[in-house]
Amino acid sequence: MNTPIYDFVKSYAEKNTVRGHMPGHKGAVRDDLISAVYPYDITEICGADALFEAEGIIAESERNAASLFGTDGTFYSAGGSTLCIQAMLAMVCRSGDKVAAARNSHKAFLNSCILLGLDPVWIYPEFENGSVIGGKITPEAVKKTIEENRDAVCVYITSPDYLGNVADIEAISEVCRFYGKPLLVDNAHGAHLAFLERNIHPIKLGADICCDSAHKTLPVLTGGAYLHTASAEYSARAKEAMALFGSSSPSYLILQSLDLCNRYLAEDFCIELAETVTEVRKLKEKLKNAYHICDSEPLKLTLYTLPCGRTGFETAEYLRSCGIEPEYADMTHVMFMFSPQNRKADFERVGNVLTAMPMPRIRLEPPDFSLVPPERAMSPREAYFAPCEVVPAEKAVGRICAKARTVCPPCVPVAAGGEIFDENSIKILKMYSISEVNVIK
Repeated sequence: MNTPIYDFVKSYAEKNTVRGHMPGHKGAVRDDLISAVYPYDITEICGADALFEAEGIIAESERNAASLFGTDGTFYSAGGSTLCIQAMLAMVCRSGDKVAAARNSHKAFLNSCILLGLDPVWIYPEFENGSVIGGKITPEAVKKTIEENRDAVCVYITSPDYLGNVADIEAISEVCRFYGKPLLVDNAHGAHLAFLERNIHPIKLGADICCDSAHKTLPVLTGGAYLHTASAEYSARAKEAMALFGSSSPSYLILQSLDLCNRYLAEDFCIELAETVTEVRKLKEKLKNAYHICDSEPLKLTLYTLPCGRTGFETAEYLRSCGIEPEYADMTHVMFMFSPQNRKADFERVGNVLTAMPMPRIRLEPPDFSLVPPERAMSPREAYFAPCEVVPAEKAVGRICAKARTVCPPCVPVAAGGEIFDENSIKILKMYSISEVNVIK
């Protein structure tokens, strides 16, 4: 597969052209690691196309990506999935609209609601193992929320979620079609799903629009992402919506990495992905007698550590002392994200360290809290722009949350703006070491 963006920039860098244009480094290489990429960091010069008005090399590269993912349209983002989330909501919603959304959504969704003046109504996942950041969104929960909110203009879910739970997109999309609601999916952690032995990418399974963070599981620079559309109706709106939020100076380094990734996806990725999935499966098999392994998508390893007598924090600290850095840890879980760029020795090392880790004999119990939807006093937008103050969490009971407090990563709101803090929500905040909150004066 050709790589038009990379080829153009490489050719330009080799011509030694006088750069009377941005950026200010002028492609000069100095005696440091970072400046080695400066010759390939350009702006929208003649022939380089323009990301949000693409007609040349960027448009060609995006068509290549669409053919690989099997979408009507695939559009590049140099602003991560955050830009894509903003854009896909802008494509289907108007100010004041109601959106039926999964409660374990990334804060980018909530921030988009604030920017666009949208009103989220929450679909609660089936939480398990004492965590509020992971849980399965069921078709039944989606149907119930739509039935109770017939005026919701669309459904927005996260799948896979941060811990690797994958929703039944096919069944959820059928529910959405029955009620005439577009299905939007935050697939930030699932760019690889289209290349598994069975394609389970959201667009393939019936989603109308979705985003992938290419940089999470593919060899793409941080900030590289895709906005995918299932029909020409949405493809026609994509660029205008992305331009509303995206920088007018997108990184050509990121765009080149997305472009080069197309060639990798077309040639070696499926084979390497299958090999990696096998390695992750073998690792899970090795650990299953010592750990509670959560059901997750094929590139994630999520361990529920409390039955082993350790918190996720303690497990992560032990791993770091052995030269292993997990993706995430909290009181109850530790999670790893793998990709085909991991070496076989990485899986062996993780498995050996975890099996050799000393285990206390005392089983720890999960935190005692209930996941009851809090009472809401106003919209997230109204709360965000209201006068506020910072108070200790324990003094916030009965007060209105002004700005969302999130577990970061994965940036899932524990409390959303406009909600009234109660004893239960304070207990959850403390579980995630959130000691201060913004409340409305």
